[in-house]
Amino acid sequence: MDQKLIESGTDGGAVLMPHPDVAPSTGGIAAGVLMCVMSMSCIQFGSALSAPIINAYGPVGATWLRLLFASVALAIVVRPKIMSYSRSQWLGVLPLGTVSALMTMSFFSAIARIPLGLAVAIEFLGPLLVATLGFGLSRQLLWPLFAAIGVLLLAYDGEAWVGNLPGILYAIGAGAGWACYILLTKKVGNAFQGLEGLSMSLLVAAVVSTPFGFASAVPNMTAFGLLEIAGLALLVPLLPYVLEMVALRRMPTSSFGILMSLEPAIGALAGFVILSQPMTPSQMFGTALVVSASIGATVFAAKD
Repeated sequence: MDQKLIESGTDGGAVLMPHPDVAPSTGGIAAGVLMCVMSMSCIQFGSALSAPIINAYGPVGATWLRLLFASVALAIVVRPKIMSYSRSQWLGVLPLGTVSALMTMSFFSAIARIPLGLAVAIEFLGPLLVATLGFGLSRQLLWPLFAAIGVLLLAYDGEAWVGNLPGILYAIGAGAGWACYILLTKKVGNAFQGLEGLSMSLLVAAVVSTPFGFASAVPNMTAFGLLEIAGLALLVPLLPYVLEMVALRRMPTSSFGILMSLEPAIGALAGFVILSQPMTPSQMFGTALVVSASIGATVFAAKD
């Protein structure tokens, strides 16, 4: 199975491209690990810090504003040659940008309704299924099963089911979008140089989300809110992409995949610290199951 299918992308709507096959340096692995942790922390704590923005502008409005700021900022730096791209390149970025927009709107809609840790764990099932289905109908399918059991434990706090059905469905939609995103990024990553594919996919995502987010965001827009959105747009997705790109030059790709499996746990931590969303021991065990399943899938994929 192609290892890139496991390691491309991150959650929470962060739009990443496949990373080049660059041999890791002999030194600096510790720095690479730190960069991975920083990247995941940016994504999950950035999602948690988005709660006031989501309340002010709605999930789709917050998504549109964040994508708008991120796409403009990256376009200024990258300066993509929009008019020079071929038909095949456009056929790559158009579906990728569309999926990115729908995935991010779904994720923001989910965390507006259910705890962040649960939303991230459900969403994580998408890339986990992509990683394991590459092996066919084999015992590797046990990894998504273990993760699903973990999600069920996360969804019950010992007294009642947390969240609600719409929130869970939005998280499932975000997971499906993440799975599609991983499959689409390989084509786009091979078709563009440098960060041009990322820049173009963000621009498309911003355009796609405009009809959904404009009406809910613009009437409630304030100067301070714009500053908040600008900061969050830099926190996610731009900074995580840079951190991960540099990290992969310092460490083996298999190690990178294992580290990224910690994202559901960091999401749960961000929900506890920022949003005061406590977890019971059984929910902590559920988080550990999701993380362990992802690590297991990554380790076995690296051996094949």
